[in-house]
Amino acid sequence: MNSFFRLYFGKQGDEKIERRRNLKFDIWRFITILIALISLIPFGVVMSSFFFPADEIWRHLYDTILFEVIINTLLLVAGTAIGSFIIGVPLAWVNSIYTYPGRKFFEWTLMLPLAIPAYVTAFVAIGLLDYTGSIQTYLRGLTGGELSFFPAIRSRAGVIVVLTLTLYPYVYLLARNAFLTQGKRSLEVAQSLGYSGRMSFLKAALPMARPWIIGGVLLVVMETLADFGAVYIFNYDTLTTTIYKAWFGFFSINAASQIASILVIFVFVIMIFEQYSRSRMRYYSNSKSKNKEDRIKLTGGKALLAFVSSGVILLLAFIIPVAQLSVWGMKHLQDEFDYRYLSLLWNSFSLSTMASVITLLCALILAYGNRVNKDKLNLFLVKGSTLGYAIPGAVLAVGIFIPFAWFDNTIIDFFKNTFN
Repeated sequence: MNSFFRLYFGKQGDEKIERRRNLKFDIWRFITILIALISLIPFGVVMSSFFFPADEIWRHLYDTILFEVIINTLLLVAGTAIGSFIIGVPLAWVNSIYTYPGRKFFEWTLMLPLAIPAYVTAFVAIGLLDYTGSIQTYLRGLTGGELSFFPAIRSRAGVIVVLTLTLYPYVYLLARNAFLTQGKRSLEVAQSLGYSGRMSFLKAALPMARPWIIGGVLLVVMETLADFGAVYIFNYDTLTTTIYKAWFGFFSINAASQIASILVIFVFVIMIFEQYSRSRMRYYSNSKSKNKEDRIKLTGGKALLAFVSSGVILLLAFIIPVAQLSVWGMKHLQDEFDYRYLSLLWNSFSLSTMASVITLLCALILAYGNRVNKDKLNLFLVKGSTLGYAIPGAVLAVGIFIPFAWFDNTIIDFFKNTFN
């Protein structure tokens, strides 16, 4: 009899535990889908603009600049992505696998360019390298003539260089994390198969780090697509600047939203292509090794090359912009600085803090919800929620404002009709 009760109530207890577990999963599934759908509202509003075409404006853009700005955007994205890859991956490899004088300093300072917005770096670059900039003015004073050999900073190459120096840390951070999980063991395994040091990197370490590297490059692509400040300062027409021209020049939010949807389509196609290209691949990684013996010590010319390459990138991407901004700021500190800047500083700090906290909470919920519920709908919504990253901020604000304004007006009309 006792065994019967234990068996009966034991089964009931297991069923209760299973029901609680399913309820927990259902709650996480509901919360994950809710947050993903909320984040997709601006995306849906932007894409729905295709149902309300601005025919005259589209015809004008088609006949004048549409194809030009699409080509400009594609070339800018390709150049920035390639440049970020060329800078970020070697720096990540050197600072994760090798040790050399100054490595600990460069390991974290190479992330600092993320703290400087792209438009600030663009402003500094033009202030230094433009025809009326400090460097050209100084060189003309020395030579007494024009500098025909000096490259034009206001060009496609100039925009690509500025965005690359600003955005390469995305690739550097993720690639460095991938290489740290490998350690020097991947090199040793590849070399035991007869590969040289360089071929070991190309044949073993780089393919194993591909998911992380592609993730960093995708972040660079989406940042480049959504950038407005840098390309506007360089007077380089892209889809983003065309969005603002359609909005504020033609006063058409629908046309601006339709152009913004092209940016989203670009990102969506890139993500699908990348996902398909590695759908049959499997990746395995070990935990990070903190043993100093896992690093290969560089000496002589190789150590000097690692130090100089890291130093030059840090100098161009962070030290020079910060130094120039400091010089300009000190010149006008007494004349311009007043209580307004304290208010602006507080607004920036409070806004960024609140946005960071909300973003972190939503990201954690989406990541955990995606982990405990691996169905296709959940995966699709979580991945789709990242597409808004490619939409320019102002258009994203419109995508949020329109549905909330409609909801607010609906509530007002409801109460008017009910109580009047």
